[in-house]
Amino acid sequence: MAVNGYTGSKDAYLKRLRRIEGQVRGIARMVEEDTYCIDVLTQVSAVTKALQAVSLGLLEDHISHCVVEAAAESEEAKDAKVREAADAIARLVRS
Repeated sequence: MAVNGYTGSKDAYLKRLRRIEGQVRGIARMVEEDTYCIDVLTQVSAVTKALQAVSLGLLEDHISHCVVEAAAESEEAKDAKVREAADAIARLVRS
């Protein structure tokens, strides 16, 4: 079975994602309570930054583990993983 690059940090990622989940529930509560829009937007920005940090960490793990491993395997495998990482970066930049 293949090991994902983030396996060693899985618990930390899950902890961060649960914290983000709580922040999103807090934003929903703010909207339900008619909180001032700028305050809601501030919290949305915080959640966005937190998700970006998770994304960057996962990307770093992917490159340092999956891409490096593929590079040791073959040129074709390396090229495929580099393309996969580049596509993921493009999706992150567009979002």
